[in-house]
Amino acid sequence: MFHFNKSITFILIVFLGVIVSGCQVPGCTDPLSCNFNPNATLNDGSCDYSCFGNSCSNGYITKSGSITADETWTANCTYRLVGKVVVDSGVVLTIDPGALIKSETTSGVQTELSMLIVSRGAKIIANGTQSEPIIFTSMLDNIQLGQLSGTNLDQYQNALWGGVVILGDAPISAANGDTESQIEGIPMSVAFGGYGGHDVQDNSGSLNYISIRHAGEYLGAGNHLNGLTLAGVGGATQISNIEIVGAEDDGVELFGGNVNLTNVIVGYFGDDGIDIDQNYDGMIDNFICLADTVSDEGIELDGPEGITYTNGTFTLQNGTVRSVLGAGGMTHSLFRNVKGTVINVDFGEEIVIQASYTANCSASMPDAFTNLTSNPTTLNFLNCARNVVTVFSPFCSVSAADQMQAEIEIPSVLTMGADVIPFTGWTWFSIHGHI
Repeated sequence: MFHFNKSITFILIVFLGVIVSGCQVPGCTDPLSCNFNPNATLNDGSCDYSCFGNSCSNGYITKSGSITADETWTANCTYRLVGKVVVDSGVVLTIDPGALIKSETTSGVQTELSMLIVSRGAKIIANGTQSEPIIFTSMLDNIQLGQLSGTNLDQYQNALWGGVVILGDAPISAANGDTESQIEGIPMSVAFGGYGGHDVQDNSGSLNYISIRHAGEYLGAGNHLNGLTLAGVGGATQISNIEIVGAEDDGVELFGGNVNLTNVIVGYFGDDGIDIDQNYDGMIDNFICLADTVSDEGIELDGPEGITYTNGTFTLQNGTVRSVLGAGGMTHSLFRNVKGTVINVDFGEEIVIQASYTANCSASMPDAFTNLTSNPTTLNFLNCARNVVTVFSPFCSVSAADQMQAEIEIPSVLTMGADVIPFTGWTWFSIHGHI
């Protein structure tokens, strides 16, 4: 009879144990899900949250996937977003004053990005108050219901979740003459990512006293989401008293549309404070952009991308753009091929006006510089403060005459800039002494 040597048996057991321990067990690894598997070591995407409904489990109401019927988020429990939470067309999401919404961090996997999307044809009614703002933040933030700030995350903690995206049916000027487009971060095959249309009075709802913190999750090389994205949002939508803290890309980005914004403060953004694209045709009144060492432009304004809806003219008024906490260099504000009016804005530092020229650099072509210096002008600066004006061309040298003409068109005068009072008391920036 053959007998195993005890030492050989022991070695085999250890070897098999190493193999077993080295294998990952797929399943749902989220302890806040309905089907949490305590033995799973690899999240296979099977987590289910449908059993919770609107019941508060472990202090959270978890939301994932589509919202297909009208519902209200209250201030009685913290809401947790897992993946893309989409308000379907025809549905109204109401968020009560004082509500706290936290999003999961998903390590930059595009298909798993945690964010709130209000699709075209849907509405969000999120009206906080000065004493009870509505706060969107990360699950890593230790802020609790009833608090205005946590203690463990600062202004430099960003890209911890996606952000808030509102998609409307108002006119845009997209490339190739398109009047509709697909928002970045959502595959073209996904219907809820579309925006743009023909309704200048498109109504996507209302936002008031909203703070969005630590957003702008990674999509790919050089591509992140914004704190608040407004794409094709129309004039019947009401947006006021908005704070964006530490977005990885832009604080607020507008793709066309004509919604008006009042009282907007953004700071410590990775790219631009306020970014305008696709011929935005609305007004932004009373705004503050606080740029730090990693920021690109305080404000970046681009005109139409295509041949449709090219006549829009924006208005920026009563604003302040500045560097903070000893940020190196200067805060640039970049204007490219835009038409509009800038009134009572304290740029503090540099305004960059882009110029385009013919192939032999002999004559000006349509761009921000020609809009600024044409007769009559279609890009106007009234009662603005600035340090320097720079005319910039990507391919040609700018003449001293063109540089001088731009300086004449944008004289620097003493201006009041933004009114800080609307931001005091309730914003993260006010609480932490940044304004």
